[in-house]
Amino acid sequence: MSYDFKTLSDADFEDLARDLIGRLLGLRFEAFCTGPDGGMDGRHSSAEGAVILQAKHYAGSSAAQLQAVMKKERTSIDTLDPARYLLATSRQLTHKTKAELAALIGPSLKSEADIFGPDDLNKLLRDYPDLEKAHIKLWLSSAAVLDRVVNAAAHTFAAIARDEIEAKVRVYAQNPSFSESAAKLEDQHVLIVSGPAGVGKTTLAEMLSYAYLAEGWELVPIRSLDDGFASLNDAKKQVFLFDDFLGRVALDKHALSMKDSDLARFIKRVRSSANARFILTTRAYILEEARRVSEYLADQRLDVSKYILDVGIYTRRIRARILYNHLLVAETPVEHIRALIESGKLADIVDHKNYNPRVIEWMTDRFHIGALSAADYPAAFLEGLRNPKGLWDTAFRTHIDDRCRHLLFALFFCSEYGDDIDNARVSYDALHHALCNRYGLPRDPKDFEEAVRILEGGFIAVSGDRLSFINPSFRDYLTEYLDDQVLLRGFAGTSRRSDWAEAVWRQGQRGATLGSLNPELAASFVSVAEAFQNWPTWKRYKADPRSMVIADGSNASRLKLILDWWNHCKEPRLIAAALALASSPPDGWNSWRDSEPAIELIRQLRDGDYFDEFPAAEELAQLIEAGLLRMLKSGVSSDDIEKLSDAIEENQTHLGPDICTAMNQLIADEFAEIYQRISDMDSESTLDEYLNTLTRLAPRAGLSKAQIARATDAVSERKIEVADKAESAEAPAFAQKRDDKNPFDDSDLINLFTPLLRRVSC
Repeated sequence: MSYDFKTLSDADFEDLARDLIGRLLGLRFEAFCTGPDGGMDGRHSSAEGAVILQAKHYAGSSAAQLQAVMKKERTSIDTLDPARYLLATSRQLTHKTKAELAALIGPSLKSEADIFGPDDLNKLLRDYPDLEKAHIKLWLSSAAVLDRVVNAAAHTFAAIARDEIEAKVRVYAQNPSFSESAAKLEDQHVLIVSGPAGVGKTTLAEMLSYAYLAEGWELVPIRSLDDGFASLNDAKKQVFLFDDFLGRVALDKHALSMKDSDLARFIKRVRSSANARFILTTRAYILEEARRVSEYLADQRLDVSKYILDVGIYTRRIRARILYNHLLVAETPVEHIRALIESGKLADIVDHKNYNPRVIEWMTDRFHIGALSAADYPAAFLEGLRNPKGLWDTAFRTHIDDRCRHLLFALFFCSEYGDDIDNARVSYDALHHALCNRYGLPRDPKDFEEAVRILEGGFIAVSGDRLSFINPSFRDYLTEYLDDQVLLRGFAGTSRRSDWAEAVWRQGQRGATLGSLNPELAASFVSVAEAFQNWPTWKRYKADPRSMVIADGSNASRLKLILDWWNHCKEPRLIAAALALASSPPDGWNSWRDSEPAIELIRQLRDGDYFDEFPAAEELAQLIEAGLLRMLKSGVSSDDIEKLSDAIEENQTHLGPDICTAMNQLIADEFAEIYQRISDMDSESTLDEYLNTLTRLAPRAGLSKAQIARATDAVSERKIEVADKAESAEAPAFAQKRDDKNPFDDSDLINLFTPLLRRVSC
């Protein structure tokens, strides 16, 4: 692969030149930032004298511009008087240009061969492929790799444009966390990236994912473990990315109790496969709370702690590079950069106790800078670090109108990953209409389109047919802003989806003490609960109408929500709504989404400790059980058999005998149709796990040793068929540590940012 180096910053190019030429000569260069009179970007000292390396990143500039700057450098070169001078440049060079540069440099240049142009550097990259992989920003920003990332993203919920991906790669400041996390991931196959909010967990996870993608792996971003199980294919090299897997704002203990066993099972599956990697991100405090609540995450046999990586610790040089990259990529006005340098506040920003990449991103964003003069920029930057919430507060309260605020409210209660524009519009129209009527605000049919247009780029991102918040910190801001019971009661009745209603309810419960009641808010959802029976849980996929995708919360989650509301307000209409929903659930009961929570709900209804005051507890339990029985008799996916059987086994004292009989028949059917079931399984680890599952379930269904032996033989035969097809993944070559031990004082800091005055103004 040949590079023109245009995607690299000056600092990135200097790092690359030091590593390549140092490897060629067998020398270790000290790192120095470009300075006004330093004349060196790398130095190797020895008894024979100093070897000085200078890097000039002039890709796209004219030969005359490069010659002019080297003419100015002559005084510094003569002052340094090195034993040997080396020049690396990204500007294309001819023989004539090299000769002219040699004359300008003077006697310190021992040979024209010590001038390295882009062709020379590309040859060194081919000679030292490990260095190419070590400089991830170089190859991740290449056209071929970007195309792979874009094509992979186009088939996932994380679909983003090419320029967005390229910007992320350019902004990323490579640091030891990348190689350390890559090594952990290769060793354990699973990596949980944890740390405080905004330190770069998602960025690190994405860079790791993109690196695997560039190595020929398939990238599979997932929003649930069900997505992961459905996509896992051991015959392919796959890297799974589960961003913020325990929630962005607060841990839902109930949801975790239902899913932590699936997490343990998925981790086990990934660890057993040579061709799978699993990257998860979460905030440190949420992970610790989850480990306290979850028996699975706390299980020492799972030893989940070894996957944890805290990316909140950055050296001064790395902090400076993060700021530098953001200023460069955001094309920050040159006068604002000059103000930062001349104000003397760069060190205060980089060393600030609240330093956070998320704040850096916001304070270099054009939307925010546009409201600040250059003179005010340094002080505003420091204020943003002192009070990060204030960044959003002023903009939210004073820079946008009510129709825009209403859209942000509506989007907040949609999926935390964003939502389809159509879904967002439905939620917005209902909420906007209600708020305008309540507060006497004007309303126009085009308010949604106008709000999207105004907010795009500043508060929200529009990617294809999806809307999402442009920065997770704004969701954090709204979480506190919407801690308002009166406001939420007005929102409740405008719900048009059960998951949106649940998000409003959870927000209302935020911070409530255990067992506290919220009757007024709960009563606000009565009309919504009555509408659940008419809202579909599935819908046609736009890109392929033959496929179905999730449209809303499951029927089981809706019933739990209704019962939760009833517990708080004892409204009789909620009893009728629950019975009606259980009698005729939209789209029927689904084994994947409903089985476990529905069985748990039956147990709770019959236990007496949960809904002892609910007057129709047994009637509701019977309706749910009848629906589950119909589901079992109509057939269940093999993937759902184990967890469904486990749920029934655990709660069988609260279930009727027909449920257990139907479940045992499903297990028997798995054995009877074993050859058909395993025909699509494509790896030995998947087959082994399936056989282990069947062997474990067989006694429950009273199956004989002969039936188990037949299944074992079938699996053995299938393993022979797929053995030659399975391709073991080679360890990626990008886990090389970078040296960051050189000192980085205030003069280095200034020298790093000074070239931005030239590059931004060009």
